[in-house]
Amino acid sequence: MAEDITVLAGNGKSGRRIAAALRVAGHHVRVAGRRGPVRFDWHEPATWPGVVDGADALYLVAPDGAPDPIGPFVDAALAAGVQRIAMISGRGLEHFDGRFGGAMVVGEQAVAATGRGTILRASNFAQGFTEDAFAPGVTAGRLALPAEHVGDAFVDLGDVAAVAARVLTEGGHEGRTYELTGPAVLTFEQAVDVLAAATGRDIRYEALTPDAYAAELRAAGVGEFGVGELGGLFAIMGEGHLASTSDDVPRLLGRPARSFTDWALEQAALGAWTRP
Repeated sequence: MAEDITVLAGNGKSGRRIAAALRVAGHHVRVAGRRGPVRFDWHEPATWPGVVDGADALYLVAPDGAPDPIGPFVDAALAAGVQRIAMISGRGLEHFDGRFGGAMVVGEQAVAATGRGTILRASNFAQGFTEDAFAPGVTAGRLALPAEHVGDAFVDLGDVAAVAARVLTEGGHEGRTYELTGPAVLTFEQAVDVLAAATGRDIRYEALTPDAYAAELRAAGVGEFGVGELGGLFAIMGEGHLASTSDDVPRLLGRPARSFTDWALEQAALGAWTRP
């Protein structure tokens, strides 16, 4: 049976892929955001009813910055009759200790308290190398990060979207936390080697100190909130909390998680890192 599902940040990296997967499966999707077809703003409660009223399920992405609106919004969703909530979060959250992702911590707590929620704790997305913080460096041929010998099991957002679509449309996932990873752990240096081989280009990895990385971010115009969040993320990763894999993706989807190499070869063929 088709359901009515709201996808917050529905034009974002994860949201647009989840919205597409849900539409393919025949569900009605409300794409919600500050610039989405359904307007939503965390700090404007007047926009909340259009997001939650009549919705069967909700995909939640925590806001950037202050976490204050999350609890009241989740309460509004429950009062409106939302039956399932899937929230995207980050692996290793229990180790963050205020260094990164405060809104995700509060969001997980609010969603878990509903009894209707599922937490999707994901590794860093492979798409971070095409659509996010790592992309400019890869395109320029130099990816410089404070991550020497730091490993992660980069996950393809296609796998994340497929898992989220299942969780949002079928029962049995309430109260669960799933760890979404790729099939293997790679260091950033190894990931860059994969990208160089896939593209046939000279792309090098350079390990920076945290202070040097922060200086490069500021020089590139990143604000202090972004500098702090990225620095906190790499501090957590440097402690090894993301350097492992999980079998949740293959168990939930009935197929292997997509490898970083397969993803990189596809993106290279599409011209993802072609210089402008």
